[in-house]
Amino acid sequence: MVDKVNRSDAEWRAQLTPEQFRVARGRGTERAFSGEYWDHHADGIYRCVCCGTPLFDAGTKFESGTGWPSFYAPMDPGNVRNVDDRSLRMLRTEVVCAACDAHLGHVFDDGPQPTGLRYCMNSASLRFEPRR
Repeated sequence: MVDKVNRSDAEWRAQLTPEQFRVARGRGTERAFSGEYWDHHADGIYRCVCCGTPLFDAGTKFESGTGWPSFYAPMDPGNVRNVDDRSLRMLRTEVVCAACDAHLGHVFDDGPQPTGLRYCMNSASLRFEPRR
C-alpha cells in the first residue's frame, strides 16, 4: 500500500511543466510518437512524474507500435490503480498512480506474455531513473 499524496492544483502546476500538468493532472493524452519515452531503451525505472512512486521497470517495456511507451506489467500492482473510463463513449480502463491519482494512460488486453496486458502510458506522466 502506498501513502496518499494530496496537493492543490496550484502546487501541482508549480512542480510540473504545462504538458505534464495537462496529461497527468488533467487526464490528457500526448500525441503518438511525440513523448520522450516511446522509443527509449535504457535500463532503469519509470516513476510517477508527480510523486515519484515507482511504476514500471524497463525490463517490462516492449515495442507496441502505438507510439507510446508500453509495458506488460507494473513493478508493484499496488502502485497503480485501474479506473473505468467512459470518456470516449466506450469503456476503457484508465491507469492512475495509486499514490497521487495522476493519469498515466490506459491498459489493454492485447499485450505480450507473460501477462497479455499492454500498459499504454504517456511519457509526460513518467520520469525515468537509470539503474545504477
